[in-house]
Amino acid sequence: MRPLTEKTPKPLLQVANKPLIEHHLVRLAAAGFNDIIINVAYLGEQIIQALGNGERWGCRIHYSREHSPLETAGGILHAGTLLGEDPFVLINGDVWTDYPLKTLRKKILANDTRGHLVLTNNPEHNPEGDFSIADNHRLIHKQIPNYTYSGISLIDPQLIQHYPRKQESFPLGEVFRDAIDKQLLSAELYEGEWVDVGTVERLNQLNNKLK
Repeated sequence: MRPLTEKTPKPLLQVANKPLIEHHLVRLAAAGFNDIIINVAYLGEQIIQALGNGERWGCRIHYSREHSPLETAGGILHAGTLLGEDPFVLINGDVWTDYPLKTLRKKILANDTRGHLVLTNNPEHNPEGDFSIADNHRLIHKQIPNYTYSGISLIDPQLIQHYPRKQESFPLGEVFRDAIDKQLLSAELYEGEWVDVGTVERLNQLNNKLK
C-alpha cells in the first residue's frame, strides 16, 4: 500500500469518504457489539486519536498497544486480558465487507469447536485459496473446491491459549492449521461483498465501486 501507508496506517485509509476501519465500527455497533478491541502498532497513535473511545458509534473502544508488531496470533495473545474468556469476533482491519456480523454474535460454538471461520470465493490475487469445507461444515486443509479466509471469524480464546507452539509473535494461520488437524474448527462460505484492501489498485477499485 505504499506510498499511502508511509504516513497513514492502513485502517485509516479512506473508503467511501471515511476511514476503512470506520465501516467495521458502524457494522459492529449495528450488530450489537458494545466493546471493541483494536490492536495498534505501526502509527497506532493516529488510530487512537482518530477513533477515540468509540462513543460516536455507540460502542466502547479499547486499545491493545504493541510495542513491535506481534503478528495476527501474537496480537490476540497480547490482548488476552482485554478479551476475557468468552468467544469473540475477529475482523481484519484491512478488509471491507457487507457480511452480516449479527450472524456471528448469535452463533454458539459447539463443545468440540474452538473457532468458526468465514470463507469467501477466491479473489484474483489468491486463486489457490486457503482452506476447504467438509460436508459436516468442518474446516479442512485445502482441497478442491477451496476458498479464501475472509479475515472474519469467531474465536474461543482457548484456541490461542492452548496452541502448543505459541510465542510472543506468531501468525494465526499456523494456529488454524494445527486446529484443523485436531478438528477444532468449523466454517461457512460467504458469497456476498468482500474486498481485501491490500493494494492501492484494490483500494481505488473499491472506492469507485462505492461511489
